[in-house]
Amino acid sequence: MNLYEGNEEQEVLLSEQPSHLWRRRKQELLHWTERDKRTVSPKRTAIWNGVEVDAELVRTLSLLKEAGVRTEFSCAGVSPLDEPVDHSLYAYVTLIQSQAAEQFVNDAMVRMRNRLMVTYEKGRGRYDLSSFFIGHNRSFCWWMEQCALDFKRRNEVGKPDVI
Repeated sequence: MNLYEGNEEQEVLLSEQPSHLWRRRKQELLHWTERDKRTVSPKRTAIWNGVEVDAELVRTLSLLKEAGVRTEFSCAGVSPLDEPVDHSLYAYVTLIQSQAAEQFVNDAMVRMRNRLMVTYEKGRGRYDLSSFFIGHNRSFCWWMEQCALDFKRRNEVGKPDVI
């Protein structure tokens, strides 16, 4: 399927999770809504590229930028027990569509498999990468950092050093 044809407002789910994992996710969401939510630790932010972002994603965003992948939004969400009101239920990173972003998305889907949910917003030309499972936000941040580090390293191979 060519992602760039047809309805420009459509959001396309690129990752594939089996139906039993969608059922698990639905159960996790139900448990989340019923759970007593108290703040365990405050949200940690940092200024990155002039924008306040979750501290857990600063290295990932920096690695992606160095590898030529532009980002737009991000949220670590940390964990359902940390700052439950002010955080996203899911950790996510939004990438601006480009050849480098498309390569990174493909690499991350292979490496993270069912842990990763990826959608493509045709009208805005961006990919949204998020944790598929609720409460796995810190591991999502770790996996994103590892994927970004490997992606950057692979793209540096063969490039001449700048003196």
